[in-house]
Order: sequence, then C-alpha cells, then structure tokens
Amino acid sequence: MEKRKFEEDQVDLIFHALSDRTRRDIMGKVGESEQSISDLARQYEVSFAAIQKHVSVLEKASLVTKRVDGRQKLVRNNPETLRRATELLGEYERIWTHRIDAISRILEEEDKTGKRADNKESRNK
Repeated sequence: MEKRKFEEDQVDLIFHALSDRTRRDIMGKVGESEQSISDLARQYEVSFAAIQKHVSVLEKASLVTKRVDGRQKLVRNNPETLRRATELLGEYERIWTHRIDAISRILEEEDKTGKRADNKESRNK
C-alpha cells in the first residue's frame, strides 16, 4: 500500500513539473543534449536563480538528473521517468477510450430502436 502512495506522489510531482511552460522547454533542450544550468539560464529572460529553481523542480520529479563537472552543474533528461509518465497517460487513454466507445454503442442502439437506454420516456408519461 505504501509503495502505491509513493507512486501517486511521484505522479503528482511529474505532472506538476510538466505543467509549467518553461520547465517543458527546459526538458526539450536537455533532451537534445546535456546542458549546464548557466547555459540554460542564458537562453531565457529570467534570472539564473529562477532557472535553477525550475531545474530543481524537474529533478525532484526525477525528470532530469544533475551531475557536477568541475564548477558546472550539467543537466540531462531522465528518459525512464518520461517513459513511465507516458505509460500512465496511455492507461488513462485506454480507460476513456473504453468509456467513450461504450457511450457510442448506447447512442447507436438508441438511434436504431428510437428508445432511450434508461427508459426515461416511459417515466415522463
């Protein structure tokens, strides 16, 4: 049970991190190549500290990893976490596709028979 809780907390962290446009953009940049926080900061019209905070949020969600190389902190994406997030979205897609398909079948049946599936017409008489 506790393992499930951790997973849900991690999912919250991931989608919170990805909810910000700048963080999504950073993910794209470090997905192409490992970059230092300084290099990332030069690409935005915000402070170095702001980019550092964005990277920290991404790191807390395990979407990126940091490593130290001399005086630089280098950032790269963590494809495993992205893969897990993609799988989770796939699960939600399957659930909703199944529900939408069921609704479509009910509506098609109503069109064929001219009756509502819940017999609402007979209750209104």
